[in-house]
Amino acid sequence: MTLFNVVKKNVIGNFKSYLIYFISMILSVVIYYTFVALKYSSDIQKSISASDSMNIIFTEGSVILILFVAVFVLYSNAFFTKRRKKEVGLYSLLGVRKKTIGSMLFYENLIMGSIALLVGIVLGTILSKLFVLILLKLLDSAIEISFSLSWQAIINTAIVFAIVILFTSIQSYRVIYRFKLIELFQAEKEGEQAPKTSVIVAVLAIILIAFSYWLVFQPMETSARLAIYFLLFMVCIIIGTLLLFRSLTIYLLRMAQKNKARYYRGMNLIGTSQLLYRIKGNARMLATIALLSAVTLSAITVGYTQYVNVATQANKESPFSYTFVSQDEAFDQQVEKVIAGDQAHPVTAQLDIPVIRTKIASSNLEILPPSVLEEDENPLKLISRSTFNLMSKALDRETQIELTGEQAAIIRPLYTSFSSADFRGFTLNIKLPQGEQAISFVTLLKDRVLSWSYPDFLVIVSDGLYAEMAKQVPPITYKVYKVANEESASTVSAQLKDLDREGAKVTAYYSIYRHNLEDAGLGIFMLGFLGLVFLAATGSMIYFKQLTEAHSDKRRYEILRKIGVSKKEIRNSVAKQTLFVFGLPLAVGIVHSTMILKALLSINLITFNYAFPIVLSVTAYIIIYLFYYVITVNSFNKIVNS
Repeated sequence: MTLFNVVKKNVIGNFKSYLIYFISMILSVVIYYTFVALKYSSDIQKSISASDSMNIIFTEGSVILILFVAVFVLYSNAFFTKRRKKEVGLYSLLGVRKKTIGSMLFYENLIMGSIALLVGIVLGTILSKLFVLILLKLLDSAIEISFSLSWQAIINTAIVFAIVILFTSIQSYRVIYRFKLIELFQAEKEGEQAPKTSVIVAVLAIILIAFSYWLVFQPMETSARLAIYFLLFMVCIIIGTLLLFRSLTIYLLRMAQKNKARYYRGMNLIGTSQLLYRIKGNARMLATIALLSAVTLSAITVGYTQYVNVATQANKESPFSYTFVSQDEAFDQQVEKVIAGDQAHPVTAQLDIPVIRTKIASSNLEILPPSVLEEDENPLKLISRSTFNLMSKALDRETQIELTGEQAAIIRPLYTSFSSADFRGFTLNIKLPQGEQAISFVTLLKDRVLSWSYPDFLVIVSDGLYAEMAKQVPPITYKVYKVANEESASTVSAQLKDLDREGAKVTAYYSIYRHNLEDAGLGIFMLGFLGLVFLAATGSMIYFKQLTEAHSDKRRYEILRKIGVSKKEIRNSVAKQTLFVFGLPLAVGIVHSTMILKALLSINLITFNYAFPIVLSVTAYIIIYLFYYVITVNSFNKIVNS
């Protein structure tokens, strides 16, 4: 019988043993191929105006995915290899040469990997259309999906997994050379030593985590303070979480042992002892899962809030449907003709906005951005009180203000979290040809009325003061239009873009809205997809780890059954131990993510309506982990209780 025939017989005969590893490989291929197929999908490229940006996002995502998939496959291979060490040792004991054994393992892994690659690509081709549909829905695209085979995605996937499969095959080949015969036969008896506890380290874990939580409730007015607090938060939360699993958890389990009444009830003695015995080997993995869960939950929540607030953000960046600086009569008439010719989006309001642009001489404002003091710019934009009130009315807003003398109000700069208290009572000196003019801030307004431009510093002054300054600095005219159903004005926005020339550009609400929608849609899809991959990978890693421990503990549970412990009691004990392993990192990750979101809320990166996305994300996590928990308990119980 040739070596190939032996390999073929082993693969077919031991297919049940190969099944878990085989499914893991297929899942990895399906995930990666599906993602790469989206990158090359012509349907998606037609729906996204900035295809270069899309390619960058998908390329970055594919790199992250390769790392996830590689770690997942290597972990699965390590689990499978450990399961087969005894079989390898038996071959060696029977006199089979090491080279032959290594070659056999190499070809077995190569064959399984190749089959998994083919099956994964077939399944991925089918599933990719579903994900294309989901992404197009997020992008609000009505393009019909065409079914096609992406050869670029197939080649990309084949290259990546050829490298991974070749590496794991070499690892399998080296098994016979890396371990002694006695180590191969005792592989399933390996275990971690029961760890020692340290009260000091346990308390330190609590202090570090509590300090990191305290930081998120502190004010972060400046970029420097934000950077320092963020760095401290990251360092403390990472070290604190690792110490929590390595020491605090052990300390709490030790304390549970001292509760004799509960400890000696039922199978608690066995369950607690088993957790203590294994905790050292699981601590790093569980801490990593908790931290990654926190980051993933936070990222998905941020992505979701950005997606649902696309229209709100676009309104902040461009309150009117169309805004441009008047250049000459010919250009103005061209723009007006295009806008007026759009019968599907009739004009509801049109205003000419006189704006004074000038420099700032000085100010006692502590939070004044350095950009507004640059000498080569006119960063300060000034409008009159009556002009602001007209613009507010045209935008169907109720906000109306009254200013007299040197009183002034400021529109809150975009991407900041300033409040009226940051400006009220402070003064600013404006540079004018005939001297300086002082103004005093009385309030801050959140309602933006002009399209965003850098630097973003728009001040409202009284009508009388504006008229005096306009005598010294001739105002420029902003022309603004508000139209009905502006979120669908794609044709006119494209026509106006064709009119752009140097120094003359029309800012269209639709263009900003569409750009934000594409970015947010791609972002939430990417985060959701990678989040699911992370869940599948970590859930599988815990599953493999628990099954490894199940094989190691099999003889111990056989002894328990012989001394009278029922199968039901053993199953309940297994369920409790597994719940601890799955539940603790998830619970820690949820709490951590809540604190991260609180920090993001304080710096105005997300809005207050993040409750729904965090509940949705947590629910999805719990459901998926519950699925892995159930199959892990059943598999563990089947190994130790049969």
